[in-house]
Amino acid sequence: MNLKTSLALVVLVCATATASAQAPATPAAPTHAGFVKNLRGDVKLLDANGVMRPARTGDEVSPVERVVTGPDSGASVVLRDGTTLVIGPSSRLDLKGFSFESTTQDGNVLVSLLRGSLRMITGLIGKSNPDAVRIETQTATIGIRGTDFIVEVEPQ
Repeated sequence: MNLKTSLALVVLVCATATASAQAPATPAAPTHAGFVKNLRGDVKLLDANGVMRPARTGDEVSPVERVVTGPDSGASVVLRDGTTLVIGPSSRLDLKGFSFESTTQDGNVLVSLLRGSLRMITGLIGKSNPDAVRIETQTATIGIRGTDFIVEVEPQ
């Protein structure tokens, strides 16, 4: 990663740090997992039906969705429980499952990082039940015990 890309990623991370504590207002029975808070460069969303679309700030993200970032690109996604996913350049991340009941704060998050880098700041689910948050990579599954961490997967 060159200096320009690294600096841009740091700026994106800093811009989303304050957003992690604020989840958007949601209806009683939401069908989305969260929304795209910020993006830079070429970012695409691939839904469970195989439809790919360019991501835009404010787009809803489904409980099962893929986020793909191009070179020198990045995105931050804020989930309904306040979890923030900061996805780095040349990354492919699958949100494989998300559920959250705001009244009981019960739910789960399952993310698979196929390629690239991810910074995750856990929200209410991770704070109330860390075992309900899982990150998978091709070589490891991470159980969350902290609230802010970075994962990077090198291309094979």
